[in-house]
This record gives sequence, structure tokens and C-alpha cells, in this order.
Amino acid sequence: MKHKTSIKVLMVVLCALLLPMAMIGCSPASEPTPTPTQAGPIVFGDISWDSAQVHNRIAAFILENGYGYEPDYIPGDTAPLWMGLEKGDVDVIMESWTENILEIYNKAIDSGAAVDLGSNYPDSGQGWLVPTYMIKGDAERGIEATAPDLKTVFDLPQYWELFKDPEVPTKGRFFNSIPGWQCTEINSIKLKTYGLDESFNDFLTGSGAALSGSMVSAYEKGEPWVGYYWEPTWILGKLDMTYLEEPPFDQSEWDNKTYGCAYSPVQVNIIVNTDFADSNPQVVEFLSNYETTTAMVNQVLSYMQENEASTNEAAIWFLQENEDLWTKWVSPEVAAKVKAALP
Repeated sequence: MKHKTSIKVLMVVLCALLLPMAMIGCSPASEPTPTPTQAGPIVFGDISWDSAQVHNRIAAFILENGYGYEPDYIPGDTAPLWMGLEKGDVDVIMESWTENILEIYNKAIDSGAAVDLGSNYPDSGQGWLVPTYMIKGDAERGIEATAPDLKTVFDLPQYWELFKDPEVPTKGRFFNSIPGWQCTEINSIKLKTYGLDESFNDFLTGSGAALSGSMVSAYEKGEPWVGYYWEPTWILGKLDMTYLEEPPFDQSEWDNKTYGCAYSPVQVNIIVNTDFADSNPQVVEFLSNYETTTAMVNQVLSYMQENEASTNEAAIWFLQENEDLWTKWVSPEVAAKVKAALP
């Protein structure tokens, strides 16, 4: 009897000891704290324009404060940074303007050296624009619509006098982009293809500053302006401009170099080195969720311009202003850490 009693007592003790452990094992597990798997820093390709650099620093702030990674940046232009990505010297490129670099892009992807994680922002644009007040007016500024029926590039001839070129007063002035840029040559051909060379002078601006300055100057005075521009840019984040409609993009027009249609839509995607992706699945998951819009990028670039802010400061501003967006890219635990690190 003593022997049986002692066994019962032992079983009770063991149950008492094991029950809490069983309960812990059966209860919902809390989300594990992410830990870096990269031995060194995450290296971003710091391409030489502001939007790419701001995206680098937005992602870097989240990875550093939410996941514990150390960020680093290699400055440079597109081609050498893609070479670095293929070799593994660069881990992440936050802005791949894919259609503009198809040969470079296809080489890296087809060789298996790089992985495309999808869209950063899917709605980048370029084309011919006029101030919206020309079409709709601006009651707040006391501006009446001077070209209410101006909708397409083919409507421009009836309004050429509004855009009169002071140097060639028998024609309107079309503000083209910079000599040597491919888009400048395309715009010149478009003018001829659309028959607009008869009513508009192809005015090539000497620099990016001259082109944006001409738009801002006209806008601030409430004057007409027509020309080429692109986004995301600070200027289209600040000014209310309207794209003129063109025929839909047609690859045959591009192949024939007549360009009588809209520019091709451009994908702006996030690309990572394949070995890096294989070793850092949690980073891949985060960057796969990362997506913004052109309007958001325009706003952050406009903030930089108006406040003379650095790319780091602009990234902080973006995170402060868009909490509802970026918190969806990460787990609640990571989001809490990032929010705690924000000023």
C-alpha cells in the first residue's frame, strides 16, 4: 500500500510540474523578435536622384530600428550600381526604372543574380503638361480659364497664341527638355509627327533648373505654359498641372521612331541581390510589402524643396505623415519599434 501511495504522490507532483509547461506550450505564441541574419550592413544603391535616396532612407530606418540591421549606402549612377548588385556589392536598389534599362535589367534577372520584388510605385509618369488653371481657372487666384477645351495635344494649334514665343512670335513656345536626353529627341519628333511644328517652336532648355524654372515662373504669374516634364518630382508635388492626352502607347510607333503616341508606362520596382534575398527572408517580406504612389513621392520631394530638407529628414517626415501606410508593411511588433524611434 505504501508503495502504491508513493507512486500516486509522485504522479501528482509530476503533473503539478508539467501542467504549467503544457499550458505554455498550448497558449498562443507571441511573435518572435526579428533578428538580423546579415553579417554586415545592408547596402543600398544610392542612385543619384532624390526620390531613390529618400526611399533608401525610409527602408533603412525601418530595417535599422524595427529589425536591427545596419544600413549603408553606395552612391553612383544606374549602370555601375546594377553591376554592383549583380556582384553582391549592393544588396538593394529601391528604384528600378525597368523600361528605361531593359538590357541591364534583363541581364541581371535572367542570370539569376537579382530578384524583382515588385512595384515601389506603379504610376510614374512623363508627358506634355499645361497648368490646370488654363483649363479650369483658379477662383482663389482670380484666374479665368483661357483654354477650357484644351484636352489633347491635337487641340494645341487653336491655342498657340496663348503660348507665343517671344523669340519667334509667329509660333507658340513648347518647352522641351535638355539637349542630349533621349526624351528631348523624342519630344522633337513628336512635335513633327503631330504636325505641331507648324504652330510651335521647339524650345530646348539648357538645364533641368531652366526647365523647372520656366514652369514655376509661369505658374506663379498665372501665365500659359506647355512643355515636357516627368514625375515623381518636387515640382509636380507643388504645382497643379494637367497632362495633355495623346494616343495610347503603341510599340510600333516606338519601333518606327515616329513616337506618335503617349510614352510607355514605366515600372519602378524594388530589386535585390539573389544571395542577399536567400539569406534575409524577413527583409524580402518587408520589401515585397513596400509600395507607395507617385503622388506620395511628389509630396515628399516638394517637402524637401520647400524646407531645404535632407533625404534623411524627408524620410522621417514621410514616416510621420504616412503611418497608416507603412505600418501595413511590417508586423505590429516591428511597427511599434519604428514608431518609438521616430522623433
